[in-house]
Amino acid sequence: EMSASLVGSEMCIRDRNKIMHLKNYRLLTALIGAWILSNASAHAASDAPRLVVSITIDQLRSDYMQAFKSLYGERGFKRLMKDGYVCLNAEYPFVSPDRASAVACLFTGASPYENGIVANMWMDRKILRPVFCVDDEKYPSLPKGTASSPQYLRTSTLVDELKMASAGTAQIYAISPFRDAAILAAGHAGDGAFWINDETGQWVTSSYYGGYPAWASAYDRTNPLWEKVGEFKWTPTNDLVGNFNYLLGSAVTNSFEHRFKGDQRISQFKTTGCVNEEVNKFAKVCMESTALGKDDVTDFLSVTYYAGNFEHRTSSEYPIELQDTYVRLDRQLGDLIDYVEKRVGSGQVLFVVTSTGYSDPERPELARYRIPTGVFSMKKASALLNMYLMAMYGEGQYVEATYNAQIFLNKKLLEEKQLNSAEVLQRCQDFIIQLEGVQDVYTSHRLNVGSWSPVISKIRNSYHPKRSGDILIDVSSGWKLETENSNEPLWIREGFVSFPLVFLGYDIKSQIIKTPVSVDCVAPTLSQFMRIRAPNACSAYPLTDLK
Repeated sequence: EMSASLVGSEMCIRDRNKIMHLKNYRLLTALIGAWILSNASAHAASDAPRLVVSITIDQLRSDYMQAFKSLYGERGFKRLMKDGYVCLNAEYPFVSPDRASAVACLFTGASPYENGIVANMWMDRKILRPVFCVDDEKYPSLPKGTASSPQYLRTSTLVDELKMASAGTAQIYAISPFRDAAILAAGHAGDGAFWINDETGQWVTSSYYGGYPAWASAYDRTNPLWEKVGEFKWTPTNDLVGNFNYLLGSAVTNSFEHRFKGDQRISQFKTTGCVNEEVNKFAKVCMESTALGKDDVTDFLSVTYYAGNFEHRTSSEYPIELQDTYVRLDRQLGDLIDYVEKRVGSGQVLFVVTSTGYSDPERPELARYRIPTGVFSMKKASALLNMYLMAMYGEGQYVEATYNAQIFLNKKLLEEKQLNSAEVLQRCQDFIIQLEGVQDVYTSHRLNVGSWSPVISKIRNSYHPKRSGDILIDVSSGWKLETENSNEPLWIREGFVSFPLVFLGYDIKSQIIKTPVSVDCVAPTLSQFMRIRAPNACSAYPLTDLK
């Protein structure tokens, strides 16, 4: 009996040991599994940057950026050129970009033909009045300003896709001196778009994005820009700026002083390099108040700077001011990059820097130097065209409106007279091409069904069937275009504006790319880094050799 009892005890001990071993094994397996999952999760999180910062510089030019290099510090443009993936010859896939169409293309990866933003303003043929690209009376600005929304943006944007992919958890903010750039960068799903109100100097937003945040209100109370600008005196950053003479003629003084008074003080201030410091200040407050880049979900910050001429004049009128603008821009660019990397982590931020790809038009005195020139009047051209169409088809107002170099035909009249629109457009093209100062004529029919060529493709990309005219006139280079919607004539010049596209940070390899690169590649490239879908109208290929 004792022997049997001992045997039974030994069996019980062995069973308990097996059970304990099994439990320990299961616990160890669970711990290993948790460790693997934790590492996999951490690895997956590290596969996307915590923060993407898009820096769009209005009217940045490569030639000026390089020309003033001796005036720069080490943390701005010089760092971009040294450490970044630099595409020296970026270009937009459509003709005549402006700030709105450029920002829309940058964030949608699509041209105006798809995204609908053909320009800052266009003619609304329903009311025969120009409309601004982000106007929307349904959404008042807060605390005060013009009602705005992205209602005219017809496709999804990069940040819209980020918001959807993160189930709404990604934080997205756009900060710009300008209303159009802020709203188009924030897209349909952003958390906030902020710009400087020309009338009050306040940072404002649209009620489309919700209420006016307390942190923005607190910032405005402690930094009243209207009063500050009224007391501000803009002079060269230092003596070196005044003595540098890249753009100077012998009769030009080497200094300047500008003060900003009256009702236009803010709009004037926004055409100086000084405004970029205000953008940086507000961007830093935004980051500190919203915890951008502080978790493993990728966030997005869009910033717009200004690099154009003072009061949109020519470089010959304000040469020292332009140099000073680039020096100030260099400082603020370096300051923002350093601040963001210090706050989020240098290996966790991806920057992309580029330009809006245009510059303010020059006003050359071509006739003085016997260079072929002339004046093309849209008012006269449309009147002549209407007389011609009356001679062909009978009485009527065939030309409904003009806007810039575009003519809008009266489609209702064409339908009432049962005229073939393709035939009418062909006759219009044949007539207008004979006018003095016309290089070419593009009708809606020609753009939609005509033969393809690289030039036709870029013109078609800049056209939208519901927002562009029926006839687009290509005025000869060197001629002045006079329009009813502008008080000043526009000088036509086909000169190429060279500008860069730079990716920096997040283990991007340093490289100089000299072959042309189309800016619509930015959206799909950033989409790959953030592991999300590209915008829904984007057909461009991403860059694949950044790492």
